[in-house]
Amino acid sequence: MREASERRLGDKADVTALLGAFCFFLSAIEYMVPKPLPFMRLGIANLPILLAADLLPLPWFLVLALVKVVGMSVISGSLFSYIALFSLAGTLVAALVMWAARRAGGRLISAVGVSVLGAVSSNAVQVLLARVVVFGEAARLIAPAFLAMGLVTGTLLGLFAEAFAAKSSWYALASSQLAARPGEGRDEP
Repeated sequence: MREASERRLGDKADVTALLGAFCFFLSAIEYMVPKPLPFMRLGIANLPILLAADLLPLPWFLVLALVKVVGMSVISGSLFSYIALFSLAGTLVAALVMWAARRAGGRLISAVGVSVLGAVSSNAVQVLLARVVVFGEAARLIAPAFLAMGLVTGTLLGLFAEAFAAKSSWYALASSQLAARPGEGRDEP
């Protein structure tokens, strides 16, 4: 039984599905937590994406980001609203920035650095969209609070991700299994 579960950790589709389910779970938790401002989220549903930056190749990583957005939009009831557009843009930009930072910087950029880069880039894109789509010039008034919140939550999420990666036997096993079989499994989603 253990051998079968270890083999599944080497399958990118299985790891993506597991992390996607974790995104759904954290999205539900995040939806229940009071928000500092009506449009601000804490970003805890980004934890699986942050962890996946070391585990998954780019196509699977982007699938995970899309699964997170759709799941969060369904849970919050905002799937066909401008909120989903903001979430999609912010999540995709953050995911690409985090993945690129991890690939470019390797282990020189900590999970905290990667998380902060992702949070701030997501918030910056969302403020830009808010300016264009909803608030106009008034969006500059929310930008400082939005970006500061990204720094704080990005730092906290990065610290948690570092602790999780250091102590999790699942994460260590998934990392070693996926690294051991780079050409095996289903590389394309």
